[in-house]
Amino acid sequence: MKALTITNEKVRREDLLELAHRIPGAWIGIRIAAVLLFLEGWKTTRIAELFGISRWSMVKWIHRVNEEGFTGIPTRKRSGRACRLTEEVQRELEEALEKSPMEFGLKRNRWDGIVVVEYLEKFHRVHLNVRQAQRWIKRLGFSLQRPLHRYVQATNEGIEEYRETLKKTPRT
Repeated sequence: MKALTITNEKVRREDLLELAHRIPGAWIGIRIAAVLLFLEGWKTTRIAELFGISRWSMVKWIHRVNEEGFTGIPTRKRSGRACRLTEEVQRELEEALEKSPMEFGLKRNRWDGIVVVEYLEKFHRVHLNVRQAQRWIKRLGFSLQRPLHRYVQATNEGIEEYRETLKKTPRT
């Protein structure tokens, strides 16, 4: 008898964790599962690797559960400024980064922080600094790459004409 396995190639660990980020409340279930695994004797390092979190996050969850009991499991509201990019804008930016900036009327061949700032201001009326735009490029899974420089190779055409037009300058 064969062991039970997932054969669908589209179901991957990374995609499941990304789905947990998108579904409201899914991380509460992951925290509950992490605490259950810890109660079963799993090491915090192994649990952190399994769920794609830092070991320190896992340690903080355990400390909070020890201090507060079940009320320490849900995520608390975080202080600080709300994200300027809504989930819809993030999704549209990700789709845009897969295309050429020229398709959006931007006069550049490659995406970089400056071009992302221009795109967000033009299409979404969101203002970011260049460095923050670079962070968004990275956060969405893209990387900033240096432009490729290609040198045009010379041909033999016109060499003789050029040589005839050259004049030797006398040495002084």
